[in-house]
Amino acid sequence: MTAPALARHDITGLILAGGRGTRMGGVDKGLQPLSGQPLVWHALQRLQPQVGTVIINANRHLTAYQQLGVAVHPDPLEDFQGPMAGFLVGLQEARTPYLLTVPCDSPRFPLNLVARLVTALQNEAADIAMASAPEIDRQGMPVMRAQPVFCLLSVHLLASLQASLTAGERKIDRWTAQHHTVLVPFDQAQDDPTAFANINTLAELNALPVAS
Repeated sequence: MTAPALARHDITGLILAGGRGTRMGGVDKGLQPLSGQPLVWHALQRLQPQVGTVIINANRHLTAYQQLGVAVHPDPLEDFQGPMAGFLVGLQEARTPYLLTVPCDSPRFPLNLVARLVTALQNEAADIAMASAPEIDRQGMPVMRAQPVFCLLSVHLLASLQASLTAGERKIDRWTAQHHTVLVPFDQAQDDPTAFANINTLAELNALPVAS
């Protein structure tokens, strides 16, 4: 029997905003302005219509994030352990069977991100669906690259993630490789080639137009 399609209310969206912002000089990246609004606001506007509930993982300026009207949760681990610590927050706090993760510094991610990840996850009966997108490699050639912070995953993976973090693992793709993970390409003619570009410096932030 075919599994029923996942609905919006089956998915909690998690915006990852808990990093150090090292390459931006240590600023809180999610709160840096783009077109008059913080980066995290742009992520929230794109994510909310796609999921049932949104939460934010942040480790600084929690009051500022709370003003966006969604729940804010810091890492359960000390010393900025990276996005996997954010995943842990999401899996612990989600009250839905699935979690969808996005970073705060990619304000152009697709408006159909969740729908396409859901379709691939269900078609492959996978535990995790991860976006992949075209990038230019060091030789100037286009290649498809996995985007590990754009994941749809079952909350049943909580124990596995906890075990990996306890063992010292901090790379998302090495953890997801332990499970049935399907890569979902976003390389169609209608896809924005910059949809998954992330902002690492203030110069990149100032140069980025906002997607419609």
